[in-house]
Amino acid sequence: MQDKPSFPPKPVSESWRPELVRLPQMTFARRAFRAFSHGFLKLITKIGLNVSAEGMENLPQKGPLLIVINHIGDADVPAIISALPLPPDALGKIELYDLPILGKLIDWYGVIWLHRGRADIRALRAALDGLVEGRVIVIAPEGRYSVTGALEEGSGGAAFLAYKSGAPILPIAISGTENENVYGNMKRMRRARVHVKVGKVFRLEEQAGSGVLSESKGRQEAAAQGTRQIMAALANLLPEKYRGEYS
Repeated sequence: MQDKPSFPPKPVSESWRPELVRLPQMTFARRAFRAFSHGFLKLITKIGLNVSAEGMENLPQKGPLLIVINHIGDADVPAIISALPLPPDALGKIELYDLPILGKLIDWYGVIWLHRGRADIRALRAALDGLVEGRVIVIAPEGRYSVTGALEEGSGGAAFLAYKSGAPILPIAISGTENENVYGNMKRMRRARVHVKVGKVFRLEEQAGSGVLSESKGRQEAAAQGTRQIMAALANLLPEKYRGEYS
């Protein structure tokens, strides 16, 4: 029996900056900047990528909504956000904050900064507050872009948010955004072909009306089951070579 290949462990944020973690307030200035950013992303994406979209009729008209995505390259978020009719909220790794210029622009847009691989209760609370307000929150359950190009094991954050808030989940899968494909085509002055597929809204099977995970299964087991359900929904939207752990 062939051994299962080993991959680098999931990243853990080295810095701890909880003072930056919050649900962005929707001020007039932030709404205006988000509208500008959304339009700019659409333009840049159209110039740099050849994006086709499928299942757009499955997009709800309003929140609360938890959008879960797979993550295979730098172009994932621009391609997906540009396909959405309105700019959503999203969780972003805290390391992006320190990027010159781009980090400040992302902060102006307003993301929920997240410390990866650590118990970031503030980030989860901020996301829950956003769902209570009826916002659309985007999260990548894998916690990084895949080192294999296919689905890696999901973490429990998305399932936790869905259980606690009771919010519906919308899976959106993307293919063709691997860095070698996108940047390789750019070097040849071509646009990489990218496909965005929107699944159908669903809710996790195990929920309690109070928002507390089922004690009979135990919180960890229930979160693991919810994560499997979320990742399976993404896998079902992807071609076989992208399904990875969830083939």
